Amino acid sequence: MRVLFTRFLLLGVVAVTAVHVNTVKAQTAPAAAQATTVTIRGKVIDKKDKQSLIGATVVEIDKDKRTVGGVATDLNGNFALKLKNPKNKISFSLIGYKTQVVDVLNRTTINIELEQTSNTLSDVVVTANKTTSNGLLTIDRRNSTTAVATLNAKDIEEMSSATIDQALQGRLPGVDIAANSGDPGAGMQIRIRGTSTINGSTNPLIVLDGMPYETEVPSDFNFGTADEQGYAALLNIAPADIADISVLKDAAATAVWGSRAANGVLVINTKRGKVGAPQVTYTLRVTGSKQPDAIPMLTGNQYSQLIPEEVMNRTGTPLNTQTVKEFLYDPSDRYYYYNYSNNTNWVDAITRTGVTHDHNLSLSGGGEKARYFASVSYLNQTGTTMGTALGRITTRINLDYDVSNRIKFRTDISYAHSNTDKAYEDDARSIAYQKMPNMSIYEFNTNGINTGNYLSPVSNIQGTYPGTFNPVAMLAAGKNNAISERIVPHFNLQYDIVPSLFRATFDIQFDINNLKNKTFLPQIATGQPISNTNVNNAFDGDADQFSIETKTNFIFTPHLGENHEFIGLLSFMSNDNKSTTLQEQSSNSASVQLQDPSIDSRVQGLSSSFSQTRSVAALINGQYSFMDRYIINAGLRLDGNSKFGPDKRWGLFPSISGRWRISGEKFMKGVDFISDLSLRGSYGQSGNDPKNNYSFYNQYGNYAWDYLGSPAVYSQNIQLNNLRYETVTGQDVGLTFALWKNRINVDVDLYRNRTTDLFFNGLQLPSISGFSTINMNVGTMDNQGWEINLNATAIKTKDYAIDFNFNIANNTNIIRQISPFYPSTQGDITTNGQYKTLLQINNPFGSFYGFKYQGVYKDQAATVATDANGKPIVGLDGVPLQMRFNYPANNYVFKPGDAKYADINHDGNIDYKDVVYLGNGNPKFTGGFGPTVTYKGALKLTFFFSYRFGYQIVNGTRMVTSNMYGFNNQSTEVLQRWRNPGDITNVPRALWNDGYNWLGSDRYVEDGSFIRLRSITARYTFTKRMVAKLGIKSASAYITAENLFTFTKYTGQDPEVSVRGSDPFRVATDNSMTPPTRNLALGLVIGF
Repeated sequence: MRVLFTRFLLLGVVAVTAVHVNTVKAQTAPAAAQATTVTIRGKVIDKKDKQSLIGATVVEIDKDKRTVGGVATDLNGNFALKLKNPKNKISFSLIGYKTQVVDVLNRTTINIELEQTSNTLSDVVVTANKTTSNGLLTIDRRNSTTAVATLNAKDIEEMSSATIDQALQGRLPGVDIAANSGDPGAGMQIRIRGTSTINGSTNPLIVLDGMPYETEVPSDFNFGTADEQGYAALLNIAPADIADISVLKDAAATAVWGSRAANGVLVINTKRGKVGAPQVTYTLRVTGSKQPDAIPMLTGNQYSQLIPEEVMNRTGTPLNTQTVKEFLYDPSDRYYYYNYSNNTNWVDAITRTGVTHDHNLSLSGGGEKARYFASVSYLNQTGTTMGTALGRITTRINLDYDVSNRIKFRTDISYAHSNTDKAYEDDARSIAYQKMPNMSIYEFNTNGINTGNYLSPVSNIQGTYPGTFNPVAMLAAGKNNAISERIVPHFNLQYDIVPSLFRATFDIQFDINNLKNKTFLPQIATGQPISNTNVNNAFDGDADQFSIETKTNFIFTPHLGENHEFIGLLSFMSNDNKSTTLQEQSSNSASVQLQDPSIDSRVQGLSSSFSQTRSVAALINGQYSFMDRYIINAGLRLDGNSKFGPDKRWGLFPSISGRWRISGEKFMKGVDFISDLSLRGSYGQSGNDPKNNYSFYNQYGNYAWDYLGSPAVYSQNIQLNNLRYETVTGQDVGLTFALWKNRINVDVDLYRNRTTDLFFNGLQLPSISGFSTINMNVGTMDNQGWEINLNATAIKTKDYAIDFNFNIANNTNIIRQISPFYPSTQGDITTNGQYKTLLQINNPFGSFYGFKYQGVYKDQAATVATDANGKPIVGLDGVPLQMRFNYPANNYVFKPGDAKYADINHDGNIDYKDVVYLGNGNPKFTGGFGPTVTYKGALKLTFFFSYRFGYQIVNGTRMVTSNMYGFNNQSTEVLQRWRNPGDITNVPRALWNDGYNWLGSDRYVEDGSFIRLRSITARYTFTKRMVAKLGIKSASAYITAENLFTFTKYTGQDPEVSVRGSDPFRVATDNSMTPPTRNLALGLVIGF
């Protein structure tokens, strides 16, 4: 049914497209009865210097001011235009010149002299008023009263990013974007002015062409690696189709979107057609990708020396190679000898060079009545980790049609198909780091011949699946495929009820999103017996989402006199979202070719779900300006959401903001170097709704066992009638100034956002209630900080221009209130490898705690416990006490070669009393900077750096590759390990399955701060004379290098690590995910 529905929609798209194309043709095609075609020839020159004008647009315009046809002048300014109707007029235009429209008057030769506008083109670029949009209204940016950052997509069009959020890293102040993984199709973590919720949704609202764009995957859908790598929310939007991006940051700006905007709003506008002759643009980009250097690991020989030492230090006896044959190395035992006497670099084995091909073809143009933009793009990306890839096809048609002077119609239709191959196991790279290097990738027989089959034993000294596996076999044979098909038709009708006074707009958008996830795990990937349920394990999941968005705006713009301006908005919005999921899992099919769980096999699971949510909203907003100096904006939004109970369903979100243009005051006259000086202030509220759709219902389920011999049902949850909106209240004060005719533009903002009524899942209840936990609104959290954004034109001459941009943002997160019934701690610090995480009042979210590492006990004397004065602590028997761990529970006595931890309270016992604050995974400073150098408008050189400062990372990869605790491979760091009394080193001894040498401590906590050369681009635009010889209108070529250098003290593979997922106790940990890659891209853009 879903396939048929999708095909029907695609057929509808084709039909609508055909109708519009025919409409355009109808308005341009002359009737057969009209006069015969006449060719008008002539020349276009500059009125002042009489030089020929190349590339001037010459178009035929009918009586309704619609473009009928057109040409461009050649190298000598000449043109030849075939008229469809001699009664039509001809328009001559060129950027930087005044447009002329002339009557034909039975002439066959028309020569035109175009006059330059009062400002040169460069002046137009500098002084032209820029606009900003909040998704509802577009206003002059200089009159904006809120904190909004805008970026033109042309500034990042040379980037090789598959999604626009990847290209935005470091470019917008207050917007922290970090990669979840370097694999194709992986999501990005976007945080606007910090994390405003603990258990709610953390994603910003995406508004595409004025309508909300759904990015959430159904919570009960198993979307492969959705938690670790993330679902790429913007994967279905081709970056080449985007015109500009704005970010609404303060609460007054986001309040117009109410309960959907607590995490900020990302407003994206796609390209639209403009009046003029058809413009065809083809863009080709080919990118090669390479991972940064991996952490150096032990060879097979070094590993084979380490493991026996580990065992000897624990047991006091040599490793028994008769039972542990992986270290026997006996040529007479030929099978083990050939398969376990290697030097395998597993990380290199699963790493490859990635290649991306990106093609985009667009068509735009139109006349006074109808304008169009259409594009189709194809992306094929091979990941740098084996088995990962992305294929995507997108198409978009944006049509604008002026029915009359008062009625305008717009339709946007987009379709996207993506096919993503992911690793079956998220930790495949982590396993590659730990996999024993003396083991072969492929199995050898007893004659020493490589069979070509993967070596996947049922078990070896490292254990069994899923704890370990052959990474190459897993990535090559295991399948994890995600397919997405999405079609979004959007229709808009604009009606000027009273021209220039009262306007109404009506929008309706349909969003059909089909997600399919298929996985298959064959026996060769795990080595498990054929009867094991992991063998030939197949999963098939479908999620179908269908939503209808409507928006009705009434815009009032009265004429109040020369010194007064007012714009009023009354808006009504609705959303109806339905989601259906169907998932099936089976195992032990008869063949690896039978990969569909519907085939007869052992059923492991079958589930389905249906969910529907509805929301409505009403907004009233007005902005008043007096003398272009005093501007005030106020609004009130009412939201209703079906996720809440009847008594808490409605939320009210007010906002007020203002701007004082100081530079317009009389006392500023004569200060000519200041182009604009404005003070802004805002206050507003926005909200967040819960993740669960039906929490206010009391749901029942059946027990997995009988009660008194009969099946029974039980209440699964407490009915949450009083759950209410999570509310973000924000204040913002900003200063905007522009100097020397806008050559320097600076924005400074100070803000504080307070989230009240935080959603907390899992508050503890007494067992007498029949439940153990409940979800409630019980917390408060602050995000406060400042932002600076600078854009400057440092040098501007006839031939040269040097522009520079810089932004920096600081955000501090503080928990102000938390319920005493919430389990605010997690992590067992008495267990190796664990940190204590704590939600503590007046401390930031994302903080973690552990022990202070002080090196290694070099000898027996060093293990003596000492007091605060450094004197030995003596027991009752007069004998100095030895340092112990967690007495009396564990009572481990430290020995020479063991890790040494700070005894904070000097009691001779390392325990919870010695735990200290170690760090926080949220950066204190984020931003980016870089210059752009332009020479004669043809050659452009761009550098851009991004940075993150002031956050700590747990180097999980270092932890598991230097603990020398099990049989996993280790990094070359362990070559510096303690081996004999008196050795001075920071690396403890090898100790198999014993001791506390890798407790959660600052040994593995590193400063993640970095500055990265995000991109360097050289672009050359060919002159019109050069391209005219090729019969094309324009051409440019560029080369871009990305992530070339990263300046950091971090010792892991890459420092771009963030706190991912929804668990409030998660720590920013480097777990060997695929790092961001170094890319080299070659691009070509041709216009026809």
